[in-house]
Amino acid sequence: GIPMDQACWTTAVTIFLALLGYLATYINNLRLSQRKDKLDRVNRQLSELYGPMFSLTHASNIAWQGFRSKHRPNQAYFDGTELPEADLAAWRLWMTTVFMPINTRLYELILAKSDLLIEIKMPHSLLMFCAHVAAYQAVLEQWKNMDYSEHLSVIEYPREIEQYSQESYAKLKAMQARLLGEKNHNK
Repeated sequence: GIPMDQACWTTAVTIFLALLGYLATYINNLRLSQRKDKLDRVNRQLSELYGPMFSLTHASNIAWQGFRSKHRPNQAYFDGTELPEADLAAWRLWMTTVFMPINTRLYELILAKSDLLIEIKMPHSLLMFCAHVAAYQAVLEQWKNMDYSEHLSVIEYPREIEQYSQESYAKLKAMQARLLGEKNHNK
């Protein structure tokens, strides 16, 4: 038969190789699980927050451009001069029927889905946007009471929210593609 030392050695090598195989499988499964968790989070970020945010800010910007092409196209809308009532009425109509519904939807989305933010801290543009929308509520309430003495929020609309939503959406789409590519590459 086989000498005792060789039998022990063969058994030890077999056990070692089995443990090594188990460890390699464990590490690979852990890596795949972590990638799946990352992909699941990115998918949620895109579908529940950044996709809708990008769509809403983009739609709002397109609506704004359309409004501006029709109303006071060659000058600032609120430039400190007194506006004709027709321009103020157009502003109130567009604000109540187009811009504020979009803004309110985005405001609620940010508040409800802030756990999906890319950053650890709430971005400044999102904070300012939420403050803008909240402050506009007082103006809209005045309008309901036929008080048209105010037409603007005391907090200016942060234009940088459009760039933030576009860049964040693109960053997450690239990350999603990379994670999907890695996943498909290992199949």
